[in-house]
Amino acid sequence: MGISSGSFFLQNLFNAIMLGGLYALIAVGYTMVYGILRLINFAHGDIMMMGVYFAFYAATILSLSSIPAAIVAVLGAAGLGFLIDRIAYKPLRNAPRISALITAIAMSFFLESFAVVVFGAVPKSFLSVFKDRSILNKVLTVGGAKIPLLTFLVIILTAAIFAVLFWIVYRTKIGMAMRAISMDIPTTSLMGINVDMVIGFTFALGSALAAASGIMWAMRYPNVFPYMGFMPGLKAFIAAVVGGIGSIPGAIVGGLVLGAVEIFAVSYFPDLSGYRDAFSFIILIAILLIKPSGILGKKAIEKV
Repeated sequence: MGISSGSFFLQNLFNAIMLGGLYALIAVGYTMVYGILRLINFAHGDIMMMGVYFAFYAATILSLSSIPAAIVAVLGAAGLGFLIDRIAYKPLRNAPRISALITAIAMSFFLESFAVVVFGAVPKSFLSVFKDRSILNKVLTVGGAKIPLLTFLVIILTAAIFAVLFWIVYRTKIGMAMRAISMDIPTTSLMGINVDMVIGFTFALGSALAAASGIMWAMRYPNVFPYMGFMPGLKAFIAAVVGGIGSIPGAIVGGLVLGAVEIFAVSYFPDLSGYRDAFSFIILIAILLIKPSGILGKKAIEKV
């Protein structure tokens, strides 16, 4: 017996929210760094990949259960993001932006090559992280649609992470400092705020979000390999641009739009499944032509 059109739509809706939320988690890291430094951190997707490897080896070598392994991975990725800022980007604070951009691309290549050499190029199964895999196989029925329990968990965890993020950005002193620096770095530094420390915290926070997204991504698509962060990172960057880069709500909206277009286009037009990645670039081109500042972005005058 075939699935009804309503159940089919509902099933794809949950998948779209899940995928869009994962894109949004990574996109927020791009948009926070850009909002402060006007820098596109092209190594961000590879930090996501490193976070997944941290979780994998925390579970397999240290014999940690899935939740402690995830915590270790998130903290490890946050430390890695902070370290990358200190080593690669901090010396270039006053350099031309092209120098920082080239450094970001170089850092991306370095992390990928480092992973190939240290972790190996052969894909590894992320399923070994889970001692109890029943959660990965359980399916719930909602409105006639069969939805994997994992999909619900990813959506709930993503929403909870965003709630914590908004609390940090809009309800804490460090969040106030982040927003002040995004407006005017020189004036903020004159007010006694340690700008470099706040920037380092921003990198750490964005990297932690990328690792959390990567772990949930690997739970859904359980292959771990050195280049796994490239395409999700690229699509998350597109999501940040579509939503309005520099805007955290915009990154969330952009991620959800991208996830919805990908899932629904492939589901209702299966012959186009081979062009799934192309939809992201089509959306990017359309947004740049129609509203270059993004869905929630604001027009800004470029400072020279």
